[in-house]
Amino acid sequence: MEGSALPRHICHVRKSSATINRFHVFIHSIALISLIYYRLSFLLQSAETRAHAAVLPWLIVFAGELVLSFMWLLDQAYRWRPVTRTVFPERLPEDKHLPAIDVFICTVDPKKEPTLEVMNTVISAMALDYPPEKLHVYVSDDGGSSLTLYGMKAAWEFARSWLPFCRKHGIKNPCPKAYFSSVEEEDGTEFMAERRRVQMKYEMFIARLRTAIEKYGTRNKSIRSSRDHPPSIEVIGGGQVEMPLLVYVSREKRASHPHHFKAGALNVLLRVSSIISNSPYLLILDCDMYCNDPTSARKAMCFHLDPKISPTLAFVQFPQRFQNISKSDIYDSGLRCTFSVMWEGLDGLQGPALSGTCFYIKRVALHGSFIQNGKDILKLKESFGSSNEFIKSLRQNYEPCMNRDGNCFSAMQLRETQLLASSSYENQTKWGTGVGFLYQSVLEDYLTGFTMHCRGWTSVYCNPSKPQFLGSGVTNMNDMLVQGTRWMSGLFDVAISNYSPLIYGPLRMSILESICYAHLAYFPLYFIPVWCFGIIPQLCLLNGIPLYPKVSDSFCMIFAFIFLSSLSKHLVEVLLTGGSFQTWTNEQRIWIIRSVTCHLYGSMDAIMKKIGMREASFLTTDKVMDDEKEKLYQMDKFDFRTSTPMIAPLVILVILNMASFMLGLVRVIATGDWDKMLVQVVLSFYILIMSLPIIEGMTIRKDMGRVPSSITGLSFVVAMAFLTVGSIVLKD
Repeated sequence: MEGSALPRHICHVRKSSATINRFHVFIHSIALISLIYYRLSFLLQSAETRAHAAVLPWLIVFAGELVLSFMWLLDQAYRWRPVTRTVFPERLPEDKHLPAIDVFICTVDPKKEPTLEVMNTVISAMALDYPPEKLHVYVSDDGGSSLTLYGMKAAWEFARSWLPFCRKHGIKNPCPKAYFSSVEEEDGTEFMAERRRVQMKYEMFIARLRTAIEKYGTRNKSIRSSRDHPPSIEVIGGGQVEMPLLVYVSREKRASHPHHFKAGALNVLLRVSSIISNSPYLLILDCDMYCNDPTSARKAMCFHLDPKISPTLAFVQFPQRFQNISKSDIYDSGLRCTFSVMWEGLDGLQGPALSGTCFYIKRVALHGSFIQNGKDILKLKESFGSSNEFIKSLRQNYEPCMNRDGNCFSAMQLRETQLLASSSYENQTKWGTGVGFLYQSVLEDYLTGFTMHCRGWTSVYCNPSKPQFLGSGVTNMNDMLVQGTRWMSGLFDVAISNYSPLIYGPLRMSILESICYAHLAYFPLYFIPVWCFGIIPQLCLLNGIPLYPKVSDSFCMIFAFIFLSSLSKHLVEVLLTGGSFQTWTNEQRIWIIRSVTCHLYGSMDAIMKKIGMREASFLTTDKVMDDEKEKLYQMDKFDFRTSTPMIAPLVILVILNMASFMLGLVRVIATGDWDKMLVQVVLSFYILIMSLPIIEGMTIRKDMGRVPSSITGLSFVVAMAFLTVGSIVLKD
């Protein structure tokens, strides 16, 4: 009894960090106000005074400064009250008192998401340190691939040896691929003999999958395509008490019905699981995000079973970590700032945003606000659909509706799961608009988490020293830009919708939480200041037009302070979270690259969807390892093999800065206008320093990952044309 009274988790407020952050906000804000005063005082001067100044470039640069200041101000909400947490899973109740968990894993295309990697994720989830009778693993196969189904059956057979081995010896890494890739540790002859026996079975499992790929390919021959196939649900290994339930789900897809990408797949799993296991908690995983520590479920339950916070706690978010990221991480694929700074700051407010994977969520939190005691069954069907069994599951207090023995499912129960996975089931219901994962954005996790917080739910961020989950990060520029564009499009979908955080959020959640969500939603707007600062000051430098105060002017110190204050604060955060100066440089560089491309195209994509010029799309990131691309990545060399629309803007911007810097510097030296033009010279030089990998790819590199000469030539023509036309306009 005494042990049960001990807390299962502790929240540590980082008071020193909060104090430093608030002081920095105060000083930096004063500098920004001074900058705005300087700009407005110039614009409010008489027309005669401004006659010899280029007003249009001033207005454009001022607009960029205002947007950047606005985004900086939103960004500071994360730093107001950062917290960390410690958990004590050993203080949980006995296994028989733990709640059941359903694990959802989504896969789409075996060609981009190798079946072996997906099955390792499945097996690692089955091997969690949790009562097996209370663990159920569901795999959504949106591609309708016979290979995925075959792989699950083969994975089940291997898991019958792997799970007992893990339990007997307390294996700390439940993913067989990761475990057998590690160095063997001598732990007795008996253990090593058993380890080799299980490893041999794992190699046989791999061989079976390779044979299946060669024999059957990656597509199901009985269906027309991954976008047009009937529903298929199969329970694998039912009736095995010492094994978690494993369920294959391939929802129906028809060209005449929207399928809503990952959100639609998760909602089908939510419905199908409700009449099979109906667990009160769900673990959502990407197909490549395997369990790296078997204790994550117990760590999450330290929060979910806390009576003080559980009534309002929607989900426990773990950070996404990646096993294939190099030390220098040239593409910022590790998302250090998100999971080491921003989410810790959100955790000190109302909780982190939903992050797509690696979270334990309460099932009832996904039911929206449509479940109320004594609500009419017809009203429930208007929200949740026509399935009587599903409606019953809402009222059964999480009691399973089906027998664990998959061979004992009745024909009626099978038809019910088929109905719940049909493409037309959601018609005239609240699914995707008020129930389940929401459809109004391709970034379903962000919007769903936002609306949960607006309804009063909270969340927590659990970041143990050992990564609980490990996945595959992007290791080439094409995947980084495609992924980034999709993310930015999804965020801006919300920014220009009825759920815009600064409008919808403040009256429904804490103001600081709302500001954090606003920063994420408006994040694509960074393209405005980056494009403004990347071309206008350089064009004016080339033509000898000053846009900033003279070096001798006291206001020049304000601009210098803002620039150095932002960079140094970022550097300090990088160093405090385990990064290096190279990490800081790479993050600065990738921020510029993404702003020029992903943020611009993502914003345009969202606007075009809003006005009906195009439909939503979802491009899956390729998880197949390319040896040549991997080699370049490990050598810290950018791989510029991507589409022309993605790479051309970067090259144009670099060539424009190179020409402006060199010609402008010659002009400044000749005229001696250092006092007026130094700021613009420094700005252009800074951009060129951050663009060194692009310059190298354009000039000295000869490998396959270099910038194509055709792109360089085209970009040179466009850049020169812009400088010529811009110079003519400025002189008129």
